[in-house]
Amino acid sequence: MKAKKKKIGFKITGIVLGAIIFLFLAIALINKICEVRLNSYIDSFSPIEYSPDRLTPELDEDAVWTFTSDREFKVVQLTDVHLGGGLLSFSEDKKTINAIAAMLSEEKPDLVIVTGDVSFAVPYISGTLNNAYAHRIFKRTMERLGAYWTLTFGNHDSEAYNYYGREKVAKMYTDGMDYCLFSSDGSLSGEGNHVINVKNSKGFISESFYMIDTHSYTDDDPLGLKWDYDYVKEDQISWYRETVEKYKAHNSVLYSGLTDSEKPLYEELLNPKSLMFMHIPLREVKYAYEEYVNNNRQNTENTEYIRGHDGEVGEIIYCSRTDEQLFETVLELGSTQALFYGHDHLNNFVLNYKGITLSYGYSLDYLAYSDIDNMGYQRGCTVITCAPNGNAVITHENYYQEKYVSLYDKEEVDMTPSRAEE
Repeated sequence: MKAKKKKIGFKITGIVLGAIIFLFLAIALINKICEVRLNSYIDSFSPIEYSPDRLTPELDEDAVWTFTSDREFKVVQLTDVHLGGGLLSFSEDKKTINAIAAMLSEEKPDLVIVTGDVSFAVPYISGTLNNAYAHRIFKRTMERLGAYWTLTFGNHDSEAYNYYGREKVAKMYTDGMDYCLFSSDGSLSGEGNHVINVKNSKGFISESFYMIDTHSYTDDDPLGLKWDYDYVKEDQISWYRETVEKYKAHNSVLYSGLTDSEKPLYEELLNPKSLMFMHIPLREVKYAYEEYVNNNRQNTENTEYIRGHDGEVGEIIYCSRTDEQLFETVLELGSTQALFYGHDHLNNFVLNYKGITLSYGYSLDYLAYSDIDNMGYQRGCTVITCAPNGNAVITHENYYQEKYVSLYDKEEVDMTPSRAEE
């Protein structure tokens, strides 16, 4: 009798395990079919129509991608793309791809910088744990469009429960592409800390774009259940400092070789200007925002409101709870004019804090928040126009403007801005 019961138990266990394996294989097959269909959808878009004299980057002697230009240089920031890559997110992923293609085809940027959360492989929302689907879909989209591009990573790009960790995700962006300028210095904390430069025809660096990995969650909150976000490490800050000082020295050497009549033309470039891109906002964004709000939403000595909306609730600004020295270093060096980030999808306000512009990007997200696919005021891109002297002008462009002509119909959305809790 005991042997018979044991045999029945083995059979039941085998059936259950077989059913689980079959379910996983079925889901994997369905998601692969979704990827194939999305690839066909991506291939239906035409490449961006650039002029024949478009800028083409080259690797300098330090293996840093560098554009050479004496004209304005246009950057488009995309953030919080949130491709699910699975069956449950199939329709939202198509909307996201449609929006990217429409905006980039109109803007024709020299460079696209994506500030994190390409992937949102959360199984009950996207239908998959495999974050490679989202990253492959995004790479194919960008390469199809043909804009030069790079990215920093967000907290959702490699969740603890996803198939691929941050290091393996970084490797997905380093090979086999024609337009991706991403690189990752394995000696630094995180993945994807790198810089891209613009030089003028005299060899002066006129603008540097620093991509900084703000990591994901702390070791005490690996799944992000407490929203305990990580922070920029000391070695990353040291790398930023050393690179700024190196480029300053580079320009100083060139300046010393100029004639007296030429020097006034290049004096502004003695300390080359730069912009910084990351996913999770620094704590200084919270300090600046709270100072502004606590002053009845009036400017203070330190903080100037420029534009935009604060639509998140709760903490409003979901930054790290650990103080770091990156912002202080930015102030000290005097190179970086502005910081760009995403992460908080319903925030798109811009502040100036102690002389540094702090700018949320318009998000693309159709997926992560409840009903966000029906909201439209926060969806779009950020356009940054850099003058030959390094000065930058920032504009936020909503996707639902008529100028962004999409191949497929845009969805109907509510354009009423949400407002943070007072």
